[in-house]
Parts: sequence; structure tokens; C-alpha cells
Amino acid sequence: MPNMGERAYAYAKACGITGKSFVGKRVRSLERVGRLSELDRMVFPDSPGNLPEKELLRDLEKRIIGRSVDSIVSIVECFSRPPEFLLLLIRVYEYADLLNALSAYIEKENSRPAHTDLGRFQTVRFEAWPDVKAMLAGTAFDFLLDKKSILTDEQDAAQKSFSLQSVLDRHYYNALWNSLFSLPARDRLATEKILSDEISLKNCCWALRMRTYYGMNDDEVKSHLIDISVKSKKKPGPRSLAKDALECLKFPLDSFSAWSAWRWKDFLNPFSGARQWQADPRYFQNAASRHLYRLARHHFRISPSSLDSIFCFIKLKQFEEDILTSSAEGLSVSMASRDILSMLGVES
Repeated sequence: MPNMGERAYAYAKACGITGKSFVGKRVRSLERVGRLSELDRMVFPDSPGNLPEKELLRDLEKRIIGRSVDSIVSIVECFSRPPEFLLLLIRVYEYADLLNALSAYIEKENSRPAHTDLGRFQTVRFEAWPDVKAMLAGTAFDFLLDKKSILTDEQDAAQKSFSLQSVLDRHYYNALWNSLFSLPARDRLATEKILSDEISLKNCCWALRMRTYYGMNDDEVKSHLIDISVKSKKKPGPRSLAKDALECLKFPLDSFSAWSAWRWKDFLNPFSGARQWQADPRYFQNAASRHLYRLARHHFRISPSSLDSIFCFIKLKQFEEDILTSSAEGLSVSMASRDILSMLGVES
């Protein structure tokens, strides 16, 4: 485990980075931005892209993600022997890039998608694309080579990509949850709470999306959920982090009152009475993101010597990344910054 000197140095560095990040009160500074180029100069005052507005979006998003990754890697590198749990938190970017690369392979695209450089933490050989075996052999993802049906069966490309995302999500969160418990209990008090909420909410988002956008039945939805068992503090025996998503399958998507006893009911879009209510997966996802952000922000400074603080720092940087990329996308279609932040439900 990391020693106290490494922990103190990592925490001090994380505090310095967070103070310059667009979280907390600094989020509201984004309201002053009116154009994509202004956002670019605000986030990268020393090295703006200097591209025409029409060409700037993709470049800016890539640099925003790279900025987030660089910050996270710089903290994890403070430890001479980083725990596997922290390495997996970095590799969430590799999972996302692999999904893009395999989706491009499935759809028979002509060029390899870009990927985020994780340096020595990268395991997938993206340069070998479209040779999937060469990309994945000997990595944590070589299990996909045995799941040829995902890549080669007769499903349409969109269905294959959906199934692949489900498989990768389940693989990632199971690996992350298992690695969490290799840490001492004092290093995961807040992390266990936040991560269990994240997985539960991820499942609920999936369930709402699958029912709303794909019309899947209960059995189809269940097959895509992340089913991790945890010890219950209130009841004897384990509980599943898929429980809340499974519960919501019995609630009609057009009846607000039917959801009144559900655990995450407060994250649903409100009932206005002006028109027929319909559960909105995007609203729920934004509300879930705010909940996780508040938890990470609250716990970041509570235990400076605990790895909880590093987990919370990484979550704060990823929240900032989502806000900045969403702002860039909104500005690119002429949305006002205030409207973008309001839509996301951002709070200082």
C-alpha cells in the first residue's frame, strides 16, 4: 500500500489541481462563455486551438479529455506502486476507446478511431486495429476473443455495439469492485458508498434507456445489468446492485405516481401536470451525475491520508470533463452557456 509520504504528496497535488478546475464555484464562470473559441481560451489560456469555429469542436473535446487524463495520471504516478483499483480508474478511458475501436471494426469503417494516450498505463494495442486479436491478446480484454458472436453474428451493427457496451460495462465494474476490496477498510469507506451508488444508478440508467429507446422486455433488460452482490447493512444476507433497476421494471413509463416508493424517485423528471408525464432517461442520468458529484466533492477533503480522497479527486475531474465537453457541444450548436448548465442541472 502507498506510504504516508506518497499519500500526503498526492493529496496536496490533487488539491492544487482541483483549485484550478471547473468544479464548485468556478463552474459558474462558464456562464460568461458565448462561443466555442471563448471556451477554448478559458480552459486553455496558454495554448488555445486557434482553429475556425467549425473545425474546433472535435479538437477541443480531445484536448479537454487529454487534460483530464493528464491530471489523473499525474496523481496516480505519485505512488511508486499504485493499487490496481487506481489503475482501473485510469483505464476507464481505455474501455471507452476500445468500445469505439470495436464498433468501428463492426461497422467496417476504413480508419482507426482516435484514442486517448494513457502512456505506460495503456494495455490495448490500438495501433494494430483492425486486427482485433493483435489488439487484445494477453490483455484483460482477451476474453472478448471468445465472444465472437458479439463481433461476427448476424445482428445489425447498432445491436452489436449495444451488446458490446453492455459486456464491457459489466467487465469493468466487476473488476473495479473486486479490486476495491484489496484495499484496507480505512481506504475505502467513502469509495464503497459512492461506487455502490454509481453502479446502482448506472443500472437504472440502462434500464430506463433500454425500455424507452429500444422497447426491451424485462428479460432482455436483466441480461444487460451489472449484477454485483454487496453486504447489506440493514438486512441479513447480500443485496444486488441491480436491485433498484430490477424494481423499476414493474413501473409504467407514463405514470409518475407509480414510482413514488422507488429509491431513486427524486432523480426522475418532475411531473408538471401540463402534459402527459413520461420518464426521461437523460434527465435521470444528469440527476444521477449531480448526486455522485456532490458525494465526491463532500468526501474529497474529509480523509486526506485515505485513498478515498484520490478516488474522489478522479471523480471530480471526470465530472469537470463531462461539463466542459457538454458545454463545447452545446456552444457548437449555438446554445447559450446558461441554458447548457441549466439543462445539465449544474450547481456550484
